[in-house]
Amino acid sequence: MSQRLVAALVAAPLIVALFVYALLNPLPYATYQPGTTVDVLGSDPDNGGAEVIQVAGHKTYRDDGQLRMTTVRVSPPAPPGGDEGENLFGLLGVWFDGDNAVLPYDDVHEPDDTPEKSRAEGQVQMTTSQDAAIEVALSEMGIDVPQVIQVGALIKGLPASKVLEVGDVIRTVDGTSVDDADKLVDLITTRPAGKPLTIGITRSGKDRDVAITPVAQGGRTLIGITPVVADYDFPFEVKINISPQIGGPSAGLIFSLAVYDTLTKGSLTGGHEIAGTGEIAPDGTVGPIGGIQQKIAGAREDGADLFIVPIDNCDEALGADNGDMRLMMAQTMHDVRTSLEAYAADEDAPLPSCQDADKILKKAAR
Repeated sequence: MSQRLVAALVAAPLIVALFVYALLNPLPYATYQPGTTVDVLGSDPDNGGAEVIQVAGHKTYRDDGQLRMTTVRVSPPAPPGGDEGENLFGLLGVWFDGDNAVLPYDDVHEPDDTPEKSRAEGQVQMTTSQDAAIEVALSEMGIDVPQVIQVGALIKGLPASKVLEVGDVIRTVDGTSVDDADKLVDLITTRPAGKPLTIGITRSGKDRDVAITPVAQGGRTLIGITPVVADYDFPFEVKINISPQIGGPSAGLIFSLAVYDTLTKGSLTGGHEIAGTGEIAPDGTVGPIGGIQQKIAGAREDGADLFIVPIDNCDEALGADNGDMRLMMAQTMHDVRTSLEAYAADEDAPLPSCQDADKILKKAAR
């Protein structure tokens, strides 16, 4: 028996054992697959069939088009004490579908991620994105949306600690309305030390005025609080009724467009099925998201005519299989809104293109 044959006979069981191990045991990889899409202008069948955009105190204008938020199915983080990632069998099954992605586990999940933590963080991000989306939509309509300023912390020994409580909402200083933290600081620091201030607060749902005398410390006038922006003071009620099984911030742009479309005459969709994604900042800027190619695939499969892509995701989006679905670049909610109005009037209208994204981003970086 030759040495080469002996080596092969010895190596074969090791190779088989290694393959079986990889087949059955987790490897340090995670997966992205196309998820469901939800028409935010319609009703959510997974949430009792209720309308997604619910409004009280303002006239609504419903139309027959669709604005679809898109999702990605991400392989879950490992449970506490468990091994990270998917086994080889599962990874190969995902990889052979061109709409899916296999990524290093650490690129998808933080080291201390657990399924419970991931769900909780996703829900917080979803709630925050909804508030920002409503604020941006109302601002786009010309409606002022003041912020609510709360007492975040009190400094022991300074005057406010004897009068205020953490969580008090600060409404006015000497009769001047407070709608952001910078304004509050300015109203206090520009007043003379030793002269009482009348501060209007809301505590446990009840309005009251309290007197606080600021002191001079370190060359500044202080009362001893750390203000925080807690929420928005919306002039009427808008709720975004999405299944709690969906989390994350990436639907912010679609939420904002849907709220605007519901509250204004006319149609942003022109009867078309429009899908998209993108985080929304309070100033209306559209931010990047993960899983853009899988979201495009999900929208394509659900029959969307147009897909809205955050500018920072355009390079990756151009590598996706979008079929007959048009891709439109998004930089701000205002830009998207005006582009959709043009599209609603003429489906062949020129739209901001992902082909131009690289040039725009390079120019902005100079």
